[in-house]
Amino acid sequence: MLKLNVILMGLFNPQAGISYLLRKLPITSFVFRLRVELNGINRPFYAFSLLHAAQEAEKLGIKRVSAIEFGVAAGGGLLALEQIAQQVTKLTRVKIDIYGFDLGDGLPKPKDYRDLSFIWKDGFYKMDKKILKEKIKKNTTLILGDVGETVPKFIKRADIAPIGFVSFDLDYYSSTAKAFKIFDIADEKLLPRTYCYFDDLVGDDEEIYSQYTGELLAIREFNKRSKHKKLDVISGLAHKRVIKNTWWYDEIYILHVFNHKKYNKYIYSQEDRSLMT
Repeated sequence: MLKLNVILMGLFNPQAGISYLLRKLPITSFVFRLRVELNGINRPFYAFSLLHAAQEAEKLGIKRVSAIEFGVAAGGGLLALEQIAQQVTKLTRVKIDIYGFDLGDGLPKPKDYRDLSFIWKDGFYKMDKKILKEKIKKNTTLILGDVGETVPKFIKRADIAPIGFVSFDLDYYSSTAKAFKIFDIADEKLLPRTYCYFDDLVGDDEEIYSQYTGELLAIREFNKRSKHKKLDVISGLAHKRVIKNTWWYDEIYILHVFNHKKYNKYIYSQEDRSLMT
């Protein structure tokens, strides 16, 4: 039997009701694309971003990409990313390597007001490392430690496939700013338009974000100091989607790598758009 909240959801918000029901269906390639379009999948922001990143890579002739999650905690997001990656690979034939970065011991102590200590506390989101390591798949790598130390080492590796998607869920400004070192990697180790998800831009009523704290401050500072790489929202994303008025549309950004050798390569599905009348 359907729960009362599902029935009410369907009556007062049909779009949300449809998305909920679709999430209960088994994940198969046949229905995967439909589920992505209708937000009918666990962590639809991961599915949207990773699918579009893989499609971009496919059009650019890139056969393997990396997906990164900053802030793994108990591992629910990382495991969901694995499931989504399997379906995305079936659709696009682009293979996906997954990396999860986390301190491993929960949130550190906030540095100052920019880390929003009125909503976060040190010790939140501790990881059971043994259990998570037993659950993750072979193509997933867990990287534990302070991102200020692990990311600079990571970007020096020669075996990293171009990064197509990055999820930032480190909560603090200080941690996010350090994680942005990931964008110091060589241009060819990024897709020319790399999809990014920022988890802490909307939130509950108590989570009052601004341009002067948290992830928004980290984004603003990055754009100010970076000349050829810029983070920005997808203009008009909500208007392009079947399901409207969804919070996570405001949390999807694109890292534009303007100096990338493939940034200007034509990737539109229609070879001659002048004929599209």
